[in-house]
Amino acid sequence: MAGGVSVHPRLMSSFVGTRLRRCSLQQPLPQLFRYNPGSKHVSMRLSRTFSGITNLLFNRRTVDELPGKRKRLRPGNVSPRREVPKDIPRPPYVKSKTPAGLVTGPEVHDEKGIEFMRASGRLAAQVLQYAGTLVRPGITTDDIDQAVHQMIVDNGAYPSPLGYGGFPKSVCTSVNECICHGIPDSRVLEDGDIINIDVTVYLNGHHGDTSATFFCGDVDDEARKLVQVTKECLDKAISICGSGVEYKRIGKIIHDHADKFGYGVVRQFVGHGVGKVFHADPVILHYRNNERGRMMLNQTFTIEPMLTIGSIKPVLWDDNWTVVTEDGSLSAQFEHTILVTSDGVEIMTRC
Repeated sequence: MAGGVSVHPRLMSSFVGTRLRRCSLQQPLPQLFRYNPGSKHVSMRLSRTFSGITNLLFNRRTVDELPGKRKRLRPGNVSPRREVPKDIPRPPYVKSKTPAGLVTGPEVHDEKGIEFMRASGRLAAQVLQYAGTLVRPGITTDDIDQAVHQMIVDNGAYPSPLGYGGFPKSVCTSVNECICHGIPDSRVLEDGDIINIDVTVYLNGHHGDTSATFFCGDVDDEARKLVQVTKECLDKAISICGSGVEYKRIGKIIHDHADKFGYGVVRQFVGHGVGKVFHADPVILHYRNNERGRMMLNQTFTIEPMLTIGSIKPVLWDDNWTVVTEDGSLSAQFEHTILVTSDGVEIMTRC
């Protein structure tokens, strides 16, 4: 599940302040991490003013007029929150009235912690693989959420997104122009859609976080190419990681590869440390940057590039979670949780 970075400067006044401190006492409503390059300040909020842009867009006559046969994504009906058996341990933010945010300090593990991360990562990968088999024309994203929820709890784990900062579902389902954090609802998947499914599980006190973009039915070549290149960006980024490597190399290799195909790299959302907490240091930028910091042995974090065919500017829906491209252009994402080892990295979220 993604974090995020600073939005377009002209919209800065719609935020509550220009900077909010990052600390263990987290900021309200963690819909977005907003990261100010060159500083150590991270917040996680877009204002209702910004989300109101959605209403303006939806009131335009051309709202459904996109290239080809595809129509703009519209919100559907959201079913009631699903129950988790009482004997399954919850992450602390579920019981707390204080929404979770980005926790200061990297996630570095001992041998026992690494084994727990392997277990949570393996389960997340298995759940994601299963969710991908469900993608077909006619199924709703809520159907996918129900199946994912059941598989997670059947394995004695908690679906990390459920109750995180008020998120109402157990998985994120981001269709077509949805960049990330799509809420599963009554919308039926259509032939030609692409859908990112973002799975995070909490098992033995540790989170495993992963996502992939899947094809629904007969997907056109333009969408297939975007998805392929996004996956290549993730693979290339993972390949250069290791102990002592600068984090900024991740953004450069992703941005360089995306540029070859003319794709935009979304800047508002970031990878993040993950382990005992859902979102921790470091902030992983997916675009070229000059931020400091190096990878540490036995550290775990996510890399989750989001690419678009067109605009990289985000529009936040009034549900305060769903983020779509401003121009309705397609977006794709892939994500893995990785462990930094003495000879490179281990991908924790692989079956």
